[in-house]
Amino acid sequence: MTVTFDDILAARDRIAGQVDRTPVRYSRRLSQLTGAEVWVKFDNLHFTGSFKERGALNRLLQLTPDERKRGVVAASAGNHAQALAYHGARLGVPVTIVMPEGTPFVKADGTRAHGATVVIKGLDFTGSTEEAHRLRDEKGFVFVSAFDDEGIVTGQGVCALEFLEDAPDLEALIIPIGGGGLIAGCSVAARAMKPDIRIFGVEAAMYPSFAARRRGETPKCGGQTIAEGIAIKAVGEIPFAIADPLVEEVLVCQEADFETAVAYYATLEKTVAEGAGAGGLAALLAYPDKFRGMKVGLVLCGGNIDARMLAVVLNRELVREKKMIVYRILGDDRPGMLSKMSAVIGGLGGNIIDVVHNRLALDVPAKGAEFDIMVETRGEAHAIEIRHGLEEAGYELRMG
Repeated sequence: MTVTFDDILAARDRIAGQVDRTPVRYSRRLSQLTGAEVWVKFDNLHFTGSFKERGALNRLLQLTPDERKRGVVAASAGNHAQALAYHGARLGVPVTIVMPEGTPFVKADGTRAHGATVVIKGLDFTGSTEEAHRLRDEKGFVFVSAFDDEGIVTGQGVCALEFLEDAPDLEALIIPIGGGGLIAGCSVAARAMKPDIRIFGVEAAMYPSFAARRRGETPKCGGQTIAEGIAIKAVGEIPFAIADPLVEEVLVCQEADFETAVAYYATLEKTVAEGAGAGGLAALLAYPDKFRGMKVGLVLCGGNIDARMLAVVLNRELVREKKMIVYRILGDDRPGMLSKMSAVIGGLGGNIIDVVHNRLALDVPAKGAEFDIMVETRGEAHAIEIRHGLEEAGYELRMG
């Protein structure tokens, strides 16, 4: 079984006019930040918020009339689910989606809103897949894999076809890997259009299934990652066979890399990325020397992040940048202490966000207290200036 460039061209024609052609833009800010010439394809701007629409629609359009009537079932953490649900509703194909426990509400709610039946079952994608197979056998549904399906892979390849038509000078593509459908299809399309282009994959450190399989190892996968869209314990058989000879290297990124990438897309590009969707930028930030001076394309492949999680990520990035910091101060528990501390912080330009008194810590004198003062600063240098100011005023800082 294989996928050819002609298959991808046929998929493009099949889905034409039914899926948005997402914009490709040169990013001055990300280029200045990383030292590469960075181009971004904004697949988060699809109607359902991710790249999955091309593959899902292409696969649905290949169903026989009998299969359309029976309906389809799939396991998905959310993006494949929403794409199938939306296009299934358009085409009159009943869709049932099995989602793992802990799937972000925004993805589950979005799937239901498109008319699909949602079943929450399984601790992870593997468990959800087992339930989807059971429903296939019991109900007669057609199982549509999120990635291990030629129709899905060929549809996803249209992403790279569009990318290189809009940015033909690209020297490298960095593409997130979950089950492998996107990187498999994109690798075929990109190499057909530009044989010398370099393809890099990105995986979360908690789910390095493609990288481990390449080394002939059993992947050690598990844990709660912000990149839940690529939290797959086993890369698909079809995608791996296609992508393995075409992908130069798979870059494994830590949670902090994904968080920073999500934050930078929001603050620098003014766009919303989910953890997996920001994987390309995460790799570029984690491995800058590999790409410095190169023309690099990033597929921002999804923007379906829970609003609460986005807020958490943005605040955590402020903490990393020392733009939000907690000063833990040991002082006397008497009137006026807090106002004096506040005067020092305010006099140096810090903005107090929150204050917590701790009078019960046993390593604090009975007549004393710990003050945890959360302060907004202009950055690390300003945070250090405030710390020195508090110390010069005679306060004992335990951390900050």
